[in-house]
Amino acid sequence: MRWTDDDPGGTPPVPGQVDPAVLGVLLHRHGWRRRGGAAGRYARWTPPGAIGSGTSLLVPESRAYPDCDDLLGEALTALAHSAAPSAREVLVSLALPSDEVRWRREVPEGPAGAASWSEQDRLRGAAHRMLLAVRGAAGYYGARHRRQALASLEGVLVEPGPGGGLTAFVPAASGRPAVVRLYAALNAVRDAVDYQRATGGMEAFDAAVRAGVSRELTEAVVALVHGTEGVRVALEWAPAAGVPAGCAARPEPVDFSPGDLPALRAAGARYLSDEPSVPVRITGAVVRLRRSGPRGPGVVRLRVLAGAEVPHVRMELDEEAYRIAGHAHLVGLPIRVVGRLESRGGFRRLSAAREVTPVQVDDAERDRLMKSLQENLDFFEEACGADPEAAAD
Repeated sequence: MRWTDDDPGGTPPVPGQVDPAVLGVLLHRHGWRRRGGAAGRYARWTPPGAIGSGTSLLVPESRAYPDCDDLLGEALTALAHSAAPSAREVLVSLALPSDEVRWRREVPEGPAGAASWSEQDRLRGAAHRMLLAVRGAAGYYGARHRRQALASLEGVLVEPGPGGGLTAFVPAASGRPAVVRLYAALNAVRDAVDYQRATGGMEAFDAAVRAGVSRELTEAVVALVHGTEGVRVALEWAPAAGVPAGCAARPEPVDFSPGDLPALRAAGARYLSDEPSVPVRITGAVVRLRRSGPRGPGVVRLRVLAGAEVPHVRMELDEEAYRIAGHAHLVGLPIRVVGRLESRGGFRRLSAAREVTPVQVDDAERDRLMKSLQENLDFFEEACGADPEAAAD
């Protein structure tokens, strides 16, 4: 996931592109108060806590109102200049229709302002891990599917929230599937923790895998809860995009407390030990070769092109297979290899590697691979006395 520095809320949206009903929903969501207006024509809104003073917005009920664009333009300009923190969040959601994920940690009070920066950094790190954690149905992902998880959350905007919280604005057009999976997974992990605390059994965590619960998610929740008195994760759907099928219109927040940590840690260890290795047929470009002498087996590192959802794997090959891999590397050809992707080490190691075969590619791909080889000649070594395990990482 890319925590973007783009600023969609920096410039007010164009009035002609704003749905007045969506603006009203967003104002209500962010605590603005409706204080009268002309029924069926427009409403007057004031910021949270404002009584009879401060910013006041006139928002049409619909685009049928004759002066709709004029009123919307004035409201958007007022929001852009408002001192209310919620005003910016409303503008961000209007500029880029987004589902909102909110995290709030209850941290024990210390000296005024103490460790506020480090606390915010820990919160951002835990939130980052949580959004990357939900990738499908597996108890442990390791390096698998990470690129797809990052791509699915491209363009996410992260903003500090009120009271030291954090809000992620996930574009509904591209990131909604990930948020829907997170919604299901958080509720499943909450139910599984409750079951474990009530009965001592871990079976609910096994069933929760189908909802997207994994070691990565339990670790993210542990990181979120550690050092706090409790945490809350809340979701709000982009009103412009509607409610996803099968989801509640107003999802209930999910809470976790320090008392949940033993169950979460036990579940993470269970997922790690239970996830099996995976049989694969991988096509990859050789990027490093090492062995301890001029002959014998050696360790090869591949950049994966096809066959496994990981960026790189390493494997130990016998002398003949190692020679084939070396020759393919020198002429700029990828190789194909069969083996088992081991869960130990995060699915980065291929065991029982066999059937190593060079793969023919078109001239353009061959030139690209050869250019990569020339730029990375220092990786192609068969240095005597080197440690194969360390060199292949």
